[in-house]
Amino acid sequence: MLDLLHIENIAVIEEADIRFRPGFNALTGETGAGKSIVIDAMGAVLGGRTSRELIRTGADRAFVSACFSNLPADLPGLAACGVSPDENGELLLQREIFEDGKNACRANGRPVTVAQLRQIGGELLNIHGQHDGAQLLDEERHCAYLDRFGRTDAPLEAYRAAYGVMADLAAKMAALRMDEAEKARRMDSLRFQIGELERAELTPGEEEALLERRELLRNGEKYLSALSGADYALSGDDEGGGAVTALREAEAAMASVRNLGGDLAELYKRLEEARCEVYDLAETIRDKRAEFDFSPAELDAVESRTDLLYRLKKKYGATVEECIAYLDRCREELDAMETADDTLLRLEKQHAKAQQAVLAAGATLTEARRQAAAALEARIQSELRDLDMRRVRFAIEFTPRQPGPDGCDAIRFLMSANVGEDLRPIARIASGGELARIMLALKNVLAEQESVGTLVFDEVDTGVSGRAAQKVAEKLAQVSRRKQVLCVTHLPQLAAMADTHFSVEKGEAKGRTFTHVVLLDREQRKAELARITGGAAVTPALLESAGELLDAAEAYRKGL
Repeated sequence: MLDLLHIENIAVIEEADIRFRPGFNALTGETGAGKSIVIDAMGAVLGGRTSRELIRTGADRAFVSACFSNLPADLPGLAACGVSPDENGELLLQREIFEDGKNACRANGRPVTVAQLRQIGGELLNIHGQHDGAQLLDEERHCAYLDRFGRTDAPLEAYRAAYGVMADLAAKMAALRMDEAEKARRMDSLRFQIGELERAELTPGEEEALLERRELLRNGEKYLSALSGADYALSGDDEGGGAVTALREAEAAMASVRNLGGDLAELYKRLEEARCEVYDLAETIRDKRAEFDFSPAELDAVESRTDLLYRLKKKYGATVEECIAYLDRCREELDAMETADDTLLRLEKQHAKAQQAVLAAGATLTEARRQAAAALEARIQSELRDLDMRRVRFAIEFTPRQPGPDGCDAIRFLMSANVGEDLRPIARIASGGELARIMLALKNVLAEQESVGTLVFDEVDTGVSGRAAQKVAEKLAQVSRRKQVLCVTHLPQLAAMADTHFSVEKGEAKGRTFTHVVLLDREQRKAELARITGGAAVTPALLESAGELLDAAEAYRKGL
């Protein structure tokens, strides 16, 4: 359960600590006081989407933390994130939101990502927003609700695997079944491209070698001049001279004294090594000078080849290697098109087999869903009776359809609001109050299937009043005996039924708006219930009525 929610700099809340208790917790307050901000803070610390607009004006960051207790040690979400409750079964979630949009999240002091925080939060707390009832109008969600209740993960995963194989084969077949004229045009285009690339006889790495050779040929005279100058400086001419000769003479001069001391021997050795090195350099330069054959015809050929590569790269790839890879793909595509009939026949046989596997997996999935639907109908019907909707009938309709990613059935929820009326889609006939109560029933049933310990209802009373409101209050009281319930409400019946009552109050100080969350005692609860019932004019009669409402609610809770 959620023990403590700490909020800093979220919208109009500068700082607040809300210590929730087991059972039914209610939050009330004037419209705009900040009740929904508390829900937003809960969503934020559980990894929900946030915006920097949530940060209080003038603050550079917002901070929310939530402390949970009595948690089992084997929650899958915690284990997957490498987090576990402490020795007392407690878990502290924290999230900082900065102005630049960055987040810092922790679970029991361990850094986690927002996605991990969301995974952990999904196992701890479930928020039913004030607009969630409208989700029942979207028939695409009905199948997901049924699967969630029936826990059809295994047959659904098996079906999706089979469907994926069939869809992949269908895509390959569609690619082969092109228009004959289009096919002929494509084959002609492929043959032209293959021919052009094959005639070029491309080889990997040739472009770099060509560019280097072209640069050398373009600077041939400078190249020869440089080599000639270096050769003369090192080797001299027919009359002698050059570095090699000078070093040889120096070596000969030192030869007679090299045995007179170690330092002279070292000098002689260095002269010998220098002469050998310079001699090798001179030979290398002479060889390069002899090897270089400057030919204008070769330069023209290199320029022509370079231009060809440039034109091919513009059409087929950024590099020669990419052009070669494109050639390979063209050959494969042309070969596939030339043998398309044989390939198509083979794929059709595989597709037929895959289709049978899909239908078999679909039938298994449908059967699992029908069993779940029968149980869900009975549970929803029971919940609706508790919510004063005894005459409402609820049913789940299955309509066969072509296999799709989620099965072979279209699933939608039907209802009949009045005796004698046919079952019709909920989206067409349900009122706002009916939607709210049906969604409450569905959420309660789904919550029984899950390990979530805390349920949050944000204005679940929308469109509900009178006797129906009392039934909703009683239902939440019943649920709170199994799970912790937090409810934001405007109805006195719901607020009176709570075990713990908080008031969200807004005020001003030093030119700024502040919101405070106050735990109410019995007398304060009477005043708040009277305000909810009668508005600004709180009379003794309203206070007395509020006291009676509290007494009746307390008696009901004791009887549970």
